[in-house]
Amino acid sequence: MTKLLADVFALFVKTKNFHWHVSGPHFRDYHLLLDDQASLVFAMIDPVAERARKLGGTTIRSIGEIASLKRLSDNDEKFIAPEAMLDELRKNNEALVQYMRQLHQLCDDKEDVATASLIENWIDQTEERVWFLFETTRHSGR
Repeated sequence: MTKLLADVFALFVKTKNFHWHVSGPHFRDYHLLLDDQASLVFAMIDPVAERARKLGGTTIRSIGEIASLKRLSDNDEKFIAPEAMLDELRKNNEALVQYMRQLHQLCDDKEDVATASLIENWIDQTEERVWFLFETTRHSGR
């Protein structure tokens, strides 16, 4: 759960980064989409952390710990084309789905139905973000 928490924090920061720096003819649409998606990702953070605590574990304590645990890469480029931003976020969300599916399998193995149930909802929400990102860019030369 702690690795998942680090990944969710990383995805939130990247989504906000792209929200703040998007430009171009579709600025308003992309800016609003990314803000909506960042809010959805942010809404996962506290429930993930609280579930880890309910299971008797600890959660992240610092940005450094997030950096050491996250599996999603940062993007510190000064300029990224808007479609490249959306494509990168789509791929990151797809990776997050895979990480959550692996964690769900562990929950199944441990008969932890409560955590598995939460993960199922987060998978659904993340797959919706993937879908929106895909559909937003599918007619722009992808």
